[in-house]
Amino acid sequence: MYLDTKNMHIINQLKSSSPLDYCKLIQKHKQTLKRRSEYMLYYNTRHGEKILFSEHYINLLLMKGHRSLELKKHEIVAFGQQRISLQCHAFEQKVIKSTDLFSDTAGSRPAKKILVTGVAGIGKTVLVQKILSDFGNNQAHLGFDFVIHLTFRDLNLIKQPISLRELLLQKNGHLAKEMDTILSNEDKLLIVLDGFDEFKHYRECEVEEFVTEPDEKDEVVKVLSSLMQSELLPEASVLLTSRPTAISHIPIGCIDCFVLLTGFSMAEIEDFFLRYFEEPTLALKMFNFVKANNPLLTLCYIPAFCYIVCTVLNDSDGFSGGTPKTMTDVYTQYLVALLRSHSRPRLGSPHANAERSEQLSETISSLGRLAYVKLLSHETLFYGHSAEIRQLANSDLISAFLDKTLAQEPGCMEDVYSFAHFTIQEFFAALYYTLGDQLSMDVLDPSTDTGQEMSFGYLDLFKRFLSGLLAERNWNLLSRYLLLERSEKAEAYLSGLLTEIENYCENGSHILNHLHCFFEQQNDSLAKQIHPKVLRVNISNNTLCPMDYTVLKYFLNLMDDEISELDLTGTNTTSESLRDLKPYLLRCENLWIGDNNLDTEAVHVLAEILQSSSKLLILGIGWTNITDDKMLILTQAMKTNQTLTEIWMEGNQVTYQGLSPFTDPNSFTSLDKVV
Repeated sequence: MYLDTKNMHIINQLKSSSPLDYCKLIQKHKQTLKRRSEYMLYYNTRHGEKILFSEHYINLLLMKGHRSLELKKHEIVAFGQQRISLQCHAFEQKVIKSTDLFSDTAGSRPAKKILVTGVAGIGKTVLVQKILSDFGNNQAHLGFDFVIHLTFRDLNLIKQPISLRELLLQKNGHLAKEMDTILSNEDKLLIVLDGFDEFKHYRECEVEEFVTEPDEKDEVVKVLSSLMQSELLPEASVLLTSRPTAISHIPIGCIDCFVLLTGFSMAEIEDFFLRYFEEPTLALKMFNFVKANNPLLTLCYIPAFCYIVCTVLNDSDGFSGGTPKTMTDVYTQYLVALLRSHSRPRLGSPHANAERSEQLSETISSLGRLAYVKLLSHETLFYGHSAEIRQLANSDLISAFLDKTLAQEPGCMEDVYSFAHFTIQEFFAALYYTLGDQLSMDVLDPSTDTGQEMSFGYLDLFKRFLSGLLAERNWNLLSRYLLLERSEKAEAYLSGLLTEIENYCENGSHILNHLHCFFEQQNDSLAKQIHPKVLRVNISNNTLCPMDYTVLKYFLNLMDDEISELDLTGTNTTSESLRDLKPYLLRCENLWIGDNNLDTEAVHVLAEILQSSSKLLILGIGWTNITDDKMLILTQAMKTNQTLTEIWMEGNQVTYQGLSPFTDPNSFTSLDKVV
């Protein structure tokens, strides 16, 4: 049946199509893409505000092979740490332009199925717009006749069986007459599928039956899965974008090329500030302020976060709550900046102003409930028909906090809302948790875990925001604009956090996110409530970023005890970080820094610690790329150490020459075990 249909389309194509008509349509389609991509809708863009797309720029990083983010970490945190690692291994990466995505690599065929991934707000949709803009403006020689763009926000509205032909024509009706020709030249067709993580059926793409013809109707998930797996239009190229949280649901084996989007470099952060503030002197002043402030700079590689910081800095009163020290401080002041614009003193009675404050509080509470409920169900898109959105529809605040787009399919159009950045949703969810005693589900109650991802770091930033919002400085700042009353559950969270930190220090459990939550409080007196019997700090198997070191040092500064154990295994420890941590390493009895690539300078720092420490009993340096020369540096230092009893050094490149000092047991005062 479908073979006959295909042959009929070819016959019709030969009758009605001509090369001239085809070429004219190519140019018409390019003009359409040029018009659609000329301007970009920026975060919370208002009517009349237009930003030329050509002003935006972003980097791409092409990785060798597949590199996914570890599920046990929150994607923003994991990617920030991974990005540090990537920058330290430049030989493994290749910065490319968007046009290079479809070029031949040395000695290989061009990739047909490309996955572009990156965390929320990193610029995946902006990259798609860049491709469409370049193609429409004839600035890129991609080798395609047609580029057709589909968003999963639109595809979510499709409830009836549909064919690929119908999908492609949804917003491209001008292609109808030549669609047969376009499909018969599938090797000249690029289909862009933007926002796989937003697809409500993304967990169902491992289908067993395929659609093989463009006119065959089936469920939209089956049509798209068949396209991605080359069962449908096998010679067509497909570009798929997704947040890391969903890529494990993309059918294995269907991706030829994996691309990691890294967002802004330091130079691009500076350029963003120059474009945002327009006045160069002011822009550079603000940029230098951020550059010197770790909490602000750590996530500024994300364009959406840059916008949040600039919004706060541009507020008439600057940082109304003082210079932010934590991530929650930044987001609280971002919220305050937007609230201030909606609560200026107005002509009217005190009663009217009080009523306005009450309305603001109710709206923020409703936004928080929306964020919290959708966080539990792993949703970032909210459709206009939902009860939560209808409740907010009459508020003039909704446009300040939610971005709105129009999703459509033939016969159906619907507004789709989302927070400008996923971390803003997490912030609002945490704010709601601080206020709500009547929660439909307590996300921090292990017995109500809504899925495996909840226990794998999915809530890391939510917990940090919760801790930061419970801090007096942020609570008092928000109380100037909102009617707030803390819930008992939120108060209980803080005491539970301190208890868990004490327990984790005693049993050596992984503690990094707990230290971040503790840091968010910025309350030194809380350390007096933590009394572990032994102090074991395990932050292993995380590529640490500067902010991680900041929270570690903050905690260790407040703990006067000797450090029974510090585990830095697999943290991408460098000579700089070792030197920075040296005062704390001198307090350690057991120090584990294995699975790090230690250069000669790092070994010299370790030697200094060995020579100075009167506490160190066990040192673990396995799998750290130690060679004979480096080992000799360490053994010389060990000869002066009076306490070291064990050294673990398996997996290194040490020969008999490097081990020769150990043949004389009298060379070392206390050492009795070498592994």
